[in-house]
Amino acid sequence: MPAPVRRSGLQQEVVNLYRQCFRAARLKPEANRPHFHAFIRMQFRKHSDVKQRDFSTIEYLLRIGKRQLDTYSSPGIQDVTV
Repeated sequence: MPAPVRRSGLQQEVVNLYRQCFRAARLKPEANRPHFHAFIRMQFRKHSDVKQRDFSTIEYLLRIGKRQLDTYSSPGIQDVTV
């Protein structure tokens, strides 16, 4: 078995946010889940060009992502458009 990947604290925060987003999407209506999955992937890929050492930008994007997660986790939000 290969050794586990070692990640910095910030990298782990990004991975955790990504997982939380997909977990929150599981609570949405089944017909709309693919829209949420596409939206999540699009948001993360949009910022995939941020340098690994650009800590302030990564922290800023994490704050925005957590706010979006709180917003889209709301039971009133049933669908998103990509």
